[in-house]
Amino acid sequence: MIKIVGALLIIVATTLVGFEISKRLSERPRQLRQLKSALQSLEAEIMYGHTPLHEASRRLASQLSHPVSLFFADFASRLTETETTVMRAWENSLNHIWKKTALKNSEFEIMKQFGETLGRHDRISQQKQILLTLAHLEREEVDAHEKQAKYERMAKSLGFLSGLLLIILLM
Repeated sequence: MIKIVGALLIIVATTLVGFEISKRLSERPRQLRQLKSALQSLEAEIMYGHTPLHEASRRLASQLSHPVSLFFADFASRLTETETTVMRAWENSLNHIWKKTALKNSEFEIMKQFGETLGRHDRISQQKQILLTLAHLEREEVDAHEKQAKYERMAKSLGFLSGLLLIILLM
């Protein structure tokens, strides 16, 4: 009886690990789409609304879902509540929130590079930087969709099958 309960616990645990990996694979494209949408909205706020950066970030935070909204909320609060540069506030917000996302280091570098240019140029140059960042994120989104299609079902199956293998080895 104890062996059966133990075996069931092993299968449940490894299957849940497989499903968690699968969830991260499906979250990455969704979060990339949100990030792209946020940058497009930021572009509109900068180009047409002439909205201050902290206010635009606060608006974005209220429109987006977790965890991307957390990034923009944190960025807005760092801009208003601390004496810091835009670049430093952007980077600190990225570092603070990034572990809560399903995004990869390549996206972190893209966003970090964008933050280095944010607020340093005129509106036209800023728009070009946003468009460049969007192009990079688009490339990453295509990669994320490919990896999701390729590995999502496999992660679920491997979670379950690794549990079965472990049970067989322990018997």
